[in-house]
Amino acid sequence: MGIRSKIAAFSISFVSPFVMADGSSDPVYGSMIKENENRWKEHALSTDQVPPEIVHYRYGMNLDIERVIHITSTRIGCGVMPAQMTYKDSNGDLKILEYRASGTKCRGNEG
Repeated sequence: MGIRSKIAAFSISFVSPFVMADGSSDPVYGSMIKENENRWKEHALSTDQVPPEIVHYRYGMNLDIERVIHITSTRIGCGVMPAQMTYKDSNGDLKILEYRASGTKCRGNEG
Protein backbone atom coordinates (compact mmCIF):
# COMPACT_ATOMS: atom_id res chain seq x y z
CA MET A 1 0.00 0.00 0.00
CA GLY A 2 1.46 3.33 -1.09
CA ILE A 3 1.67 6.44 1.04
CA ARG A 4 -1.25 8.07 -0.84
CA SER A 5 -3.45 5.03 -0.23
CA LYS A 6 -2.56 5.06 3.47
CA ILE A 7 -3.36 8.78 3.75
CA ALA A 8 -6.66 8.33 1.92
CA ALA A 9 -7.64 5.36 4.10
CA PHE A 10 -6.77 7.29 7.26
CA SER A 11 -8.67 10.37 6.09
CA ILE A 12 -11.80 8.38 5.30
CA SER A 13 -11.72 6.47 8.59
CA PHE A 14 -11.10 9.65 10.58
CA VAL A 15 -13.55 11.98 8.84
CA SER A 16 -16.45 9.60 8.10
CA PRO A 17 -17.96 9.54 11.61
CA PHE A 18 -18.11 13.33 11.63
CA VAL A 19 -19.76 13.84 8.24
CA MET A 20 -23.24 12.90 9.41
CA ALA A 21 -22.79 14.46 12.86
CA ASP A 22 -25.72 16.41 14.22
CA GLY A 23 -25.04 20.12 13.77
CA SER A 24 -26.68 20.95 17.08
CA SER A 25 -23.76 19.27 18.85
CA ASP A 26 -21.20 21.39 16.96
CA PRO A 27 -19.25 23.36 19.60
CA VAL A 28 -19.17 26.59 17.56
CA TYR A 29 -22.42 26.63 15.58
CA GLY A 30 -24.61 24.36 17.73
CA SER A 31 -26.56 27.20 19.35
CA MET A 32 -27.45 28.63 15.92
CA ILE A 33 -28.74 25.21 14.80
CA LYS A 34 -30.72 24.65 18.02
CA GLU A 35 -32.24 28.15 17.82
CA ASN A 36 -33.31 27.53 14.21
CA GLU A 37 -34.89 24.18 15.08
CA ASN A 38 -36.70 25.62 18.13
CA ARG A 39 -37.93 28.61 16.13
CA TRP A 40 -39.60 26.41 13.52
CA LYS A 41 -40.95 23.90 16.05
CA GLU A 42 -42.61 26.76 17.95
CA HIS A 43 -43.95 28.21 14.68
CA ALA A 44 -45.43 24.84 13.70
CA LEU A 45 -47.10 24.36 17.09
CA SER A 46 -48.50 27.90 17.09
CA THR A 47 -50.08 27.31 13.65
CA ASP A 48 -51.39 23.80 14.44
CA GLN A 49 -48.87 22.10 12.17
CA VAL A 50 -46.73 19.07 12.88
CA PRO A 51 -43.25 20.12 14.11
CA PRO A 52 -40.66 19.86 11.34
CA GLU A 53 -38.73 16.66 10.75
CA ILE A 54 -34.95 17.13 10.75
CA VAL A 55 -33.49 15.53 7.60
CA HIS A 56 -29.72 15.00 7.38
CA TYR A 57 -28.53 15.46 3.81
CA ARG A 58 -26.80 12.54 2.11
CA TYR A 59 -25.20 12.91 -1.30
CA GLY A 60 -27.60 11.91 -4.06
CA MET A 61 -30.75 11.80 -1.95
CA ASN A 62 -34.03 12.83 -3.58
CA LEU A 63 -35.52 15.93 -2.03
CA ASP A 64 -39.15 17.03 -2.25
CA ILE A 65 -38.86 20.82 -1.87
CA GLU A 66 -41.93 22.81 -2.82
CA ARG A 67 -40.93 26.10 -1.15
CA VAL A 68 -37.85 27.27 0.75
CA ILE A 69 -38.83 29.13 3.93
CA HIS A 70 -35.49 29.95 5.59
CA ILE A 71 -31.75 29.23 5.25
CA THR A 72 -29.36 29.72 8.16
CA SER A 73 -26.56 32.19 7.56
CA THR A 74 -23.09 31.09 6.54
CA ARG A 75 -21.72 34.61 7.14
CA ILE A 76 -20.82 33.82 10.75
CA GLY A 77 -17.64 31.84 10.13
CA CYS A 78 -15.04 30.58 7.71
CA GLY A 79 -14.59 26.94 6.76
CA VAL A 80 -17.03 24.05 6.73
CA MET A 81 -19.96 24.51 9.09
CA PRO A 82 -23.42 23.01 9.71
CA ALA A 83 -26.28 24.79 7.98
CA GLN A 84 -30.01 24.25 7.75
CA MET A 85 -32.70 24.95 5.19
CA THR A 86 -36.30 25.03 6.37
CA TYR A 87 -38.78 24.16 3.64
CA LYS A 88 -42.24 22.84 2.83
CA ASP A 89 -42.54 19.68 0.78
CA SER A 90 -45.23 19.02 -1.85
CA ASN A 91 -47.59 17.81 0.91
CA GLY A 92 -47.21 21.13 2.76
CA ASP A 93 -45.20 19.52 5.58
CA LEU A 94 -42.51 21.62 7.22
CA LYS A 95 -39.03 20.04 7.19
CA ILE A 96 -35.51 21.10 8.09
CA LEU A 97 -32.64 19.88 5.92
CA GLU A 98 -29.29 19.86 7.71
CA TYR A 99 -26.14 19.89 5.60
CA ARG A 100 -22.55 21.14 5.61
CA ALA A 101 -21.69 24.43 3.90
CA SER A 102 -18.66 26.66 3.47
CA GLY A 103 -18.73 29.71 5.67
CA THR A 104 -18.40 33.00 3.79
CA LYS A 105 -16.88 35.14 6.55
CA CYS A 106 -13.35 34.52 5.40
CA ARG A 107 -10.46 36.91 5.10
CA GLY A 108 -10.71 38.58 1.70
CA ASN A 109 -14.50 38.02 1.41
CA GLU A 110 -15.50 41.19 3.26
CA GLY A 111 -17.85 43.50 1.47
